[in-house]
Amino acid sequence: MVFTTATFLVFLAAVFCLYWSLQSRKSQNVLLLASGYLFYAWWDYRYCSLMIISTIVDYICGMGCARKRGRNFYLIVSLFSNLGMLCVFKYFNFFQDSLVAACDAIGVTINPITLQLALPVGISFYTFQTLSYTIDIYRGKLEPHRSLIDY
Repeated sequence: MVFTTATFLVFLAAVFCLYWSLQSRKSQNVLLLASGYLFYAWWDYRYCSLMIISTIVDYICGMGCARKRGRNFYLIVSLFSNLGMLCVFKYFNFFQDSLVAACDAIGVTINPITLQLALPVGISFYTFQTLSYTIDIYRGKLEPHRSLIDY
């Protein structure tokens, strides 16, 4: 769904009207969560799993970073999982092509493994958004949300 299409305008109007017709903050948050995932799935539903994994990992890691014990472990898990996904989907082929070119320059031939992955839309944005949540909790600047929906 592209922002400049009539489909998006209808989608936006429907979400806007539904949001303001709901009485509770929790139901409004559920609507925004569901419509956000629906909007993203419109492009390619398979990549919603990346956002779901990132959401669950950072929700759990945020709760863990708020504790006194083991908070370094949770920060490391958050960093590795988020940056790992970002590296695989955004930078794997770039680094692989660079390695092949470097090997070719010194006369070494390698058979690279290629990943035929599409770059998920907005992966850098949502990766750094969710990562900053965990880091802010780790630094004591933010309290973790107790509800996954509110998060």
